[in-house]
Amino acid sequence: MTGALETMGLGKQYGDLWALRDCTLTVPSGRVAALVGPNGAGKSTLLQLASGLNYPSAGVVRVFGLSPRQDPGLVLPRIGFLSQDRPLYRGFTVAEMLTMGKKLNPRWDDALARRRLQHLGIPLKRKAGKLSGGQQSQLALVMALAKRPEFLLLDEPVATFDPLARREFLSMLLEATVEDGLTVLLSSHIINDLERMCDYIIILSAARLTLVGDISEVLDRHKLLISVRRDTDGLEHLHNVVQVTHTERQTTVLARTNGHIWDPSWEVHDVSLEDIVLAYLGQPQRDVPTVTMDRADEEVLR
Repeated sequence: MTGALETMGLGKQYGDLWALRDCTLTVPSGRVAALVGPNGAGKSTLLQLASGLNYPSAGVVRVFGLSPRQDPGLVLPRIGFLSQDRPLYRGFTVAEMLTMGKKLNPRWDDALARRRLQHLGIPLKRKAGKLSGGQQSQLALVMALAKRPEFLLLDEPVATFDPLARREFLSMLLEATVEDGLTVLLSSHIINDLERMCDYIIILSAARLTLVGDISEVLDRHKLLISVRRDTDGLEHLHNVVQVTHTERQTTVLARTNGHIWDPSWEVHDVSLEDIVLAYLGQPQRDVPTVTMDRADEEVLR
């Protein structure tokens, strides 16, 4: 089955700098995927390549099996893209923004847009530039959803929100994914939000993929191991050690396990998604294989 997004050896280079390189992944249709990584990791670059706003220096990107750059008429009506800077015409009223959306998008759902704006209490006569920052982001999301996309790409949409505005934004997004069966690729630094919203994760670090997989599988396979012993050689022989921390009293290991931990000297604990993400991002910046985890409990190392 074709994924909503498929890339193979995808890369984007600016001069001598690779903003993204050797990116091979699939975002399955119908999933809500988290895109995680520090600033400069390549998240925005990946989203721009997927939406056709940028072109690759290497490799291939496909959305629903088609190239966003070569087949824009077939791809762009099926995707929505929302960047952190809230792309709105500040001098337009909200009603004028809706009129523009209707004229530019053949699948535009004006009733849906007006219903959501009414629910949010955003007046149609107000100019977009006079709305609060949270309301502007809500309006931008409404515009993206009224396009009736099949694939929604969101680049740090709640980065500047207060907790209440962030909750309202994510609530509307979650409602849309349930109602419409959207595929979503959501970039954010707020791991707790991602864990509540998403069922798939992509971790980027230093312009490269580090981990890709089903979140439930990632949580099931990663464990926190604690022991008074300092030797981890036996553990590393059987499992994939992601991070090791030594103190005077104990050794703590975050590992991607390949089965049961038989050595009784190690206490085994579950670990949060945030701890897993931070452990991968804390690895030395060097060429490391991408870990791809799928539902069949298979691991592919490239």
